[in-house]
Amino acid sequence: MPMWAGGVGSPRRGMAPASTDDLFARKLRQPARPPLTPHTFEPRPVRGPLLRSGSDAGEARPPTPASPRARAHSHEEASRPAATSTRLFTDPLALLGLPAEEPEPAFPPVLEPRWFAHYDVQSLLFDWAPRSQGMGSHSEASSGTLASAEDQAASSDLLHGAPGFVCELGGEGELGLGGPASPPVPPALPNAAVSILEEPQNRTSAYSLEHADLGAGYYRKYFYGKEHQNFFGMDESLGPVAVSLRREEKEGSGGGTLHSYRVIVRTTQLRTLRGTISEDALPPGPPRGLSPRKLLEHVAPQLSPSCLRLGSASPKVPRTLLTLDEQVLSFQRKVGILYCRAGQGSEEEMYNNQEAGPAFMQFLTLLGDVVRLKGFESYRAQLDTKTDSTGTHSLYTTYQDHEIMFHVSTMLPYTPNNQQQLLRKRHIGNDIVTIVFQEPGSKPFCPTTIRSHFQHVFLVVRAHTPCTPHTTYRVAVSRTQDTPAFGPALPAGGGPFAANADFRAFLLAKALNGEQAAGHARQFHAMATRTRQQYLQDLATNEVTTTSLDSASRFGLPSLGGRRRAAPRGPGAELQAAGSLVWGVRAAPGARVAAGAQASGPEGIEVPCLLGISAEALVLVAPRDGRVVFNCACRDVLAWTFSEQQLDLYHGRGEAITLRFDGSPGQAVGEVVARLQLVSRGCETRELALPRDGQGRLGFEVDAEGFVTHVERFTFAETAGLRPGARLLRVCGQTLPSLRPEAAAQLLRSAPKVCVTVLPPDESGRPRSSLSDEAPVLPNTTPDLLLATTAKPSVPSADSETPLTQDRPGSPSGSEDKGNPAPELRASFLPRTLSLRNSISRIMSEAGSGTLEDEWQAISEIASTCNTILESLSREGQPIPESGDPKGTPKSDAEPEPGNLSEKVSHLESMLRKLQEDLQKEKADRAALEEEVRSLRHNNRRLQAESESAATRLLLASKQLGSPTADLA
Repeated sequence: MPMWAGGVGSPRRGMAPASTDDLFARKLRQPARPPLTPHTFEPRPVRGPLLRSGSDAGEARPPTPASPRARAHSHEEASRPAATSTRLFTDPLALLGLPAEEPEPAFPPVLEPRWFAHYDVQSLLFDWAPRSQGMGSHSEASSGTLASAEDQAASSDLLHGAPGFVCELGGEGELGLGGPASPPVPPALPNAAVSILEEPQNRTSAYSLEHADLGAGYYRKYFYGKEHQNFFGMDESLGPVAVSLRREEKEGSGGGTLHSYRVIVRTTQLRTLRGTISEDALPPGPPRGLSPRKLLEHVAPQLSPSCLRLGSASPKVPRTLLTLDEQVLSFQRKVGILYCRAGQGSEEEMYNNQEAGPAFMQFLTLLGDVVRLKGFESYRAQLDTKTDSTGTHSLYTTYQDHEIMFHVSTMLPYTPNNQQQLLRKRHIGNDIVTIVFQEPGSKPFCPTTIRSHFQHVFLVVRAHTPCTPHTTYRVAVSRTQDTPAFGPALPAGGGPFAANADFRAFLLAKALNGEQAAGHARQFHAMATRTRQQYLQDLATNEVTTTSLDSASRFGLPSLGGRRRAAPRGPGAELQAAGSLVWGVRAAPGARVAAGAQASGPEGIEVPCLLGISAEALVLVAPRDGRVVFNCACRDVLAWTFSEQQLDLYHGRGEAITLRFDGSPGQAVGEVVARLQLVSRGCETRELALPRDGQGRLGFEVDAEGFVTHVERFTFAETAGLRPGARLLRVCGQTLPSLRPEAAAQLLRSAPKVCVTVLPPDESGRPRSSLSDEAPVLPNTTPDLLLATTAKPSVPSADSETPLTQDRPGSPSGSEDKGNPAPELRASFLPRTLSLRNSISRIMSEAGSGTLEDEWQAISEIASTCNTILESLSREGQPIPESGDPKGTPKSDAEPEPGNLSEKVSHLESMLRKLQEDLQKEKADRAALEEEVRSLRHNNRRLQAESESAATRLLLASKQLGSPTADLA
């Protein structure tokens, strides 16, 4: 008897919920078959209450004078509310007494307290609701979409589709807000690569590493080796929990001391609550801070305070917490490589290839280095480095701080007359990611030919014209259905890729991201959850004291005579947190606030999201899928238009998203606008209605990107407030990036009345632009170099081309960079200066709060000098307008000469090297001092124990001798 899963040919079609992998549950949750309506000329009977019996559930049966039991049953059914019957047939699991599917809320709830500043994306997704162990427990793991019939049936000459697997053949892009989106342009991060929100997360390579919980290092960075308190316990609803608390103080701008609390809450779910809350957002307390109980009652009201006990002072506790938090972080990876000759396609054929062909060796040489296993001291990936029992050589490489050891099928031991080749399959079959290399003429790969429970991702690489100067490769991906999508995105057709370093970086990033994404699959998710639960149970059982939360002391801080407590800040002080503040919204692509605006994205698509805004980034997270659907840096926020419960946000090159809020009109929108004013350089837009003059002219000119280059005097445009340097974001209700230049020019020429949304210039009259606008891609010359840098936009002048000019429709499009006096100088200094600035950012994040004041001053001076050089470099190459040109920009007097730039950059590099050496020395001294303090504490405890033991012995001896103990004491 055939079994259907809701696909083609199924008697009941419908998409199964993604919250369970149980086939029976999925079939029951499919929509019920519609009632059969007989075609007859008789008048249709009046419908009555729905009955549970009968083949047609929707038809009413005529009342019959049946037995008393039947009449009682009919009265019971008639008195039952209609919603209950509808629910029973909508979700048949309710008939079995199983928990029903809860509808998704229109606006996702936000965790309390309201002003808790989250450290990373995982903290945004933290949920206090206990996870059931039955159906629906994998909703957290299945962050990717389930494979549709089209995904499973997709195939090419590289790859065949298979049930339970998703095929990616190229051109899929990444899943964004409202559907698939094109991959982001550097330095923007892919959605799956966004992790930490409180600190800058810069893109250091052309390909980002995704699905990594980088916030797992929060305890090591802000708690480990510092004064803090740990509490463990067994909560009735949450199970074993571990809480870490620390009070911080920082110097305020007015000379006072600002206090905040860093909090970590760990439960058995793999998401951890990490973040900070300011004392300004808490109820008033004593000068030495709130007690742990009062703090947790405000930050974690769902947590039972009576179950918590203070953690022991054993050194095992912080080490266990480090291991618990950082179990998701691994910088050592193993990847399998199978060799498929021409005409081959089965697992046995690939495992039984004894020697590597020339095309395969060319591919291996590109991918990594062949190393001798005997005596190899780096990551060995379970290979024998003493007796050569797993082969004599292997392939090894490093990429973005990761060590990668490849299990190459032809380098592992070969067993004659053995089709299984267990010595090879023992290693490759336990690798999560497997690269299948295909020679020209190979059969398409089918993932079902591989019999393994661990192999979740297959990267199929087909060589074209190998062993020639024109060698290229094509790539396809097959992943299990519960493994979310990962980047880098494949180009259309899967290539071709030239055999160069860029292809190597692409493939290595794809392999690392694939293994990280597979960690969200059900099998590995369950394994990680069990390990986490064991750690928490051990801490709550064996590493606690008898001190309850009520008896725990306050967060004591040493008395600093020269410091005073800062006066309470005014309303809105909570919005100044560095971490991410959260609002529940419904988001959609496009701009819809202004009158007459049309959504530039798919109509009617609104996604319930959590809006997180930190000092560095703005993200939209879909809590149901557990993934980021939109992100941008705060420096890329251009402007916003808002009403009482809706806000249009413009970012990047003028793209827009719409955010709709719930609650009191204007409250949430006002909070978001105030937060954006603090963390971004954007401002509110202006809506202008521009009529034409008697000659049909609008009286202004714009370039291809919407920058207003000229406004004629005494025109309606000037009267309305349009100025040179302004930027058009929307024309006649449509955002400028959604329009082709020809369509935008046609609207400006032909519309009877042009309504535009304008971004005003800044205070100096310069046009506002995001820092990532027009970012050139630079070579990766240093490890910490951003591949995409940003130059300040030039002010459009009369010499620039204006393809959208309303008064000059025949102007040619495109422009050339003229007047650049030193392009070689920019190419040489810009990477070095950016490297310095990124190094400074890294030093500032690693130095912590213990760095001396003079060191912070030195760092600040270097950073400001770097910014000055970058601004000078960005201004180089712009045409210098005449003084009387109203469309030009006056020349900056502070612009340095090229010779001075060379000296400044060299001097900065030497200062930075010295600063790094000083910081390293300070870290070493601090570590030595902490070790000495720990040793003194240990000796003190030992001496105290010895003195107590000696006093006890002396007391016993005195009693035996019968002498008084007063003199002995």
